[in-house]
Amino acid sequence: MNNHSLLKSSTIMAVGTIVSRITGLVRGLLLVAVLGTTLLGDTFNVANTMPNILYNLIIGGALTAVFVPQIVRATGDADGGSAFISRLVTVTFVFLTGLVILAIVIAPVLVGIFATSYIGRPEFEVTTLFMRYCLPQILFMGLFALLSQVANAKGKFGPMMWAPVLNNLIAIGVFGWFLMYSTQPTVATIPDSQIIWISLGCTVGYMAQALILIPAIAKTDIRIRLRFDWRDSELRKSLHLASWTILFAAISQLSYLVTVNLSTGAAVKSLEAGIETGVGFTPFSNALLIFMLPHSIITISIITALLPALSKLAHDKKPELIHDQLVRAIRLVGIVTVPSSIAFLFFGPMMTGTLFFGISQADSNYLGYTLSALALGLAPMSINLIALRGLNAFENVKLQVLSNAIMNVIAVVVSIGVALSLPPQWVTVGLAGAWALSYFFGAWNTIYLLRRFEIKVSISEVAGFYLKLGALALVVAVPVWFLRDLIPGGNIVRLAIVLVVCGIGYLALCKITRVSEVTSAIQLLARRRKIG
Repeated sequence: MNNHSLLKSSTIMAVGTIVSRITGLVRGLLLVAVLGTTLLGDTFNVANTMPNILYNLIIGGALTAVFVPQIVRATGDADGGSAFISRLVTVTFVFLTGLVILAIVIAPVLVGIFATSYIGRPEFEVTTLFMRYCLPQILFMGLFALLSQVANAKGKFGPMMWAPVLNNLIAIGVFGWFLMYSTQPTVATIPDSQIIWISLGCTVGYMAQALILIPAIAKTDIRIRLRFDWRDSELRKSLHLASWTILFAAISQLSYLVTVNLSTGAAVKSLEAGIETGVGFTPFSNALLIFMLPHSIITISIITALLPALSKLAHDKKPELIHDQLVRAIRLVGIVTVPSSIAFLFFGPMMTGTLFFGISQADSNYLGYTLSALALGLAPMSINLIALRGLNAFENVKLQVLSNAIMNVIAVVVSIGVALSLPPQWVTVGLAGAWALSYFFGAWNTIYLLRRFEIKVSISEVAGFYLKLGALALVVAVPVWFLRDLIPGGNIVRLAIVLVVCGIGYLALCKITRVSEVTSAIQLLARRRKIG
């Protein structure tokens, strides 16, 4: 897969992802407007995060680390992979349904683990009720992830990227309705009916997101039906390999568990001290929503297009070509993630002050500081994910576990240090910085582990390229930051001018300094415009 092919496939997905992320951002903004950034917002965010945690803990890692290469190979079977994929879908459906039922029953226990500071407080009961109606999302997350990978294996990348738009639109409708017809609730005043409808609205969105993929797959030669003959050797191999991902995911969720506990605990302590500025898990989760935009639009699009090709190259024993693909992907991702991290670092409060309406200036500024603290972790996070996909191609989950363990231990140690050393009102910002720091170690370690497969990605060359991009972005961002208060217009106009000026200036400098990836992207867009 050359630059042109990778850019072409990635662009198709990126368009859908952009719409998805924009609608997801609107969804998040409406949620903040409905529930606020303090304890009530935290109760929902903790509850709505639990399906993601359990999904990633149990099966999420398996779907990418193990099942994708297996699905790619199964499509070469005489039946196009229908039998293997049908068995895999059936196993996933049965297992996740059982998991949902169990999780609903033990929901109070889960709240006690992830939000220890809520025990004995009104927030505990509210979070538990939110969680019970959010937990069925686990089933639909799993089905969506599996069905989208099946579609990807058949070269249909678009449905995976566009399906979340429907999910977001349903949630936007629910939150918008509450914003118009509901008064600003608190933990003490929100009725059970509102808790149920908000939770169910989110769950129905995930259901629609999964089911809309069925027509796309039906247009291929794959025929999916329930099959309970699970003695298939390939399926058993997949499930055996997937067992390693449980450890991988468990380690991944360790730092998240610590973050949720420390941030919610800081929120309770701050409130007890009379500090009502948006401290806690909600500022972290909403800052993360903005932080993930460039990563989701660019990095995820590129690696989704890349992984099937990497799996085939690994099967054909061509490590030198895998090396070239990984380096190409890292460089392509860098031209977006590096300037985005600089933008978040310098203009975080300006972004959150513009985007998050219905909250105080102090709350939006706090969100901005949290975003700025996360900023420096954007580029290494993307590099780490790309390098992990290299390990995915060889179906080596053990090394992924090792790399992930090192990164998360660092995140946990630094997070605990932050919580012990900073005042409660600054703990959330510090936790964001801890996350950012851990990704530097994660990226370095994963790249190093690729050497086991004769894939020697030069860390110094990657660092040199990214530092060059960072320098170009800083040349533009620094003077704009000093002049930002002189820009006329309201918040939206000022932010738009800042981002446009910074973006054009950065691209111009990249063109002048002959950054080949930017030139390739511009040429591709020019060709498409000419053809169109």
